[in-house]
Amino acid sequence: MSSELSFTGYRPTWCPGCGNYGILVALQKALKAMHLTPSDLFVSFGIGCSGNMNDFLNAYAMHSLHGRAIPNAIGMKLSQHDKPVVVIAGDGDTYGEGGNHFVHACRGNHDITVIVHDNGVYGLTTGQVSPRANKGDKSKSTPSGTLDMPLSPLALALTQGATFVAQAYAMDPNAYEIIQKGMEHKGFSLINMLQACATFNKMHTPAYYKEHTYPLQEEYNPTDFNQAIQKAMEPVVEEKFPLGILYDIQKPTYHEQLPQLHHTTLISRKRYTDSELLAKDFI
Repeated sequence: MSSELSFTGYRPTWCPGCGNYGILVALQKALKAMHLTPSDLFVSFGIGCSGNMNDFLNAYAMHSLHGRAIPNAIGMKLSQHDKPVVVIAGDGDTYGEGGNHFVHACRGNHDITVIVHDNGVYGLTTGQVSPRANKGDKSKSTPSGTLDMPLSPLALALTQGATFVAQAYAMDPNAYEIIQKGMEHKGFSLINMLQACATFNKMHTPAYYKEHTYPLQEEYNPTDFNQAIQKAMEPVVEEKFPLGILYDIQKPTYHEQLPQLHHTTLISRKRYTDSELLAKDFI
């Protein structure tokens, strides 16, 4: 089966100007660069506009419950750890409803790649502010402006144990390179994809991101944790968004520390009957 079949043939239904188009193309280019076929890949989709990609990307995939894309992805990885696993979810899905799962997946250094569509709103439910909205942002749920400070996902991932932390802009034609590196990384990979919501977020427009983003310099050292923390906090402190790989180190992944997975995948192991389990003193 060819990696050219990574699109399903269904026409995307996102709004004109949505950053999801750019993310879909970037992911497709990364899969092609890695010579992956639809049969080689597991994807766990969240709920919302990002989750609609489930209809347009051809892979072994499931549409999870709201906030539950990451634990489903962990289950995929533990059952068949020899295949890459990707999470596609929104900022509300990942950092709001699924915030607890996000934190503990970082702690475990589970070998999954989490691609977050970060537009500051719950787009599919027509524009309420997400945990990534700036203090004072107005929406139908906060007509006078939200009182909360924006959550800092890059800093949160770093402090909780993620071993690959990156940020990209959805309309950057080279964003696929960061996705590819994140998928090739062994360990928990966060790729926060900044994107405009053309319909419901009139503040974080392409013009806004053009003014407030910048690429990390070539001399930047992604193994320096303290420097990564400083860069991760720039969106909160200076309203500047660094683009590139902030952090990239190697540590044992969760599944690599499980002796029962050393020789084969969990899905390939023999299924025992109750009598066989009793005979082997397994239960």
